[in-house]
Amino acid sequence: MTLAVDIRHAQGGFSLEARFACDAGITALFGRSGAGKTTLVNLIAGLIRPQSGRILLDGRVLADTAAGSFVPPHRRRIGYVFQEGRLFPHLNVRQNLLYGRWFNKGGRDAAGFSHVVELLGLGDLLLRRPGNLSGGEKQRVAIGRALLARPHALLMDEPLTSLDVARKEEILPYLERLRDETKLPIVYVSHAIPEVTRLADTVVLLSEGRVQAVGSIAELSGRLDLFPLTGRYEAGAVLEAKVQSHDAAYGLSVLRLRAGTLRVPLLDLAPGSIVRPRIRARDVTLALSPPQDTSALNILPGRVAEIGDASGAMVDIRLDCGGDMLLARITRLSLERLGLAPGKRVYAMVKTVALDRRSLGRPEGR
Repeated sequence: MTLAVDIRHAQGGFSLEARFACDAGITALFGRSGAGKTTLVNLIAGLIRPQSGRILLDGRVLADTAAGSFVPPHRRRIGYVFQEGRLFPHLNVRQNLLYGRWFNKGGRDAAGFSHVVELLGLGDLLLRRPGNLSGGEKQRVAIGRALLARPHALLMDEPLTSLDVARKEEILPYLERLRDETKLPIVYVSHAIPEVTRLADTVVLLSEGRVQAVGSIAELSGRLDLFPLTGRYEAGAVLEAKVQSHDAAYGLSVLRLRAGTLRVPLLDLAPGSIVRPRIRARDVTLALSPPQDTSALNILPGRVAEIGDASGAMVDIRLDCGGDMLLARITRLSLERLGLAPGKRVYAMVKTVALDRRSLGRPEGR
């Protein structure tokens, strides 16, 4: 399945122009509030009719203003999960799920129902009503209801934004399973870097109604020019690593990067598993020689590749560590004291405690 979007739309004083395509897996629409993310998913869902352009799902035309065609929402075969579960309060979980199956023209499908219940861990919740569910449980039911309509694509508009950290951690593994097992194009709206790092295969960066960049999270997170759009505070690099070994005695796992090894808190993953650690720029310190007698377990050699704007108190540095691109945020005073310039050799230090589970994503099916 492929979802292709090429539209232009204006409402009030806001205008939106977006062109991108996404295949199976999660494509994140990322940007600050007011960037146009929700408007864009509403256009894809058919809740808004575009003023100009086309939307296609696996070659099927959902909207084409030049041809005058527009498929209404209920005929698009697109599931939509909102910020809140929007469950029917008078129905139990099983009945809410079966409501989604009502849109499935294939009729009753006991195997499909059982699979969705197992996929989202809903078996113990079927007889409970929404008022007795946690926020994370409600969202899992809402996702299940959307899946039972047998959609050809799924839209998720900031489904975790109303949840606290514990509830987010509860639902994220289910979203990973959803991504890996359904093989649907999933458009996932978010402004949270940790969620995008953990879930997304592709990122569409929106700002003021325009697509500013499209690419992998690793590509976009390492670009200094995008910091004003992605949020400088959370800026950092996303790398790809393989689980090399575990040290149960000290509660650590060792990851293998192109730059070397990275020790992180113990992971429940088999050696050989692929993970995506996100290393924030503010968690990286630099030295000109190999540090001695330091508590930092992660020391990666590299060279300065790029220096960002040095007019303020803080400066962002992009490092090439054996082909892995790392980011460091240091003071302008440190920049000058170290005499940093493109090509200069440095050693990047990263604290293990800065790399918790929320800093680690897993690529699809890996």
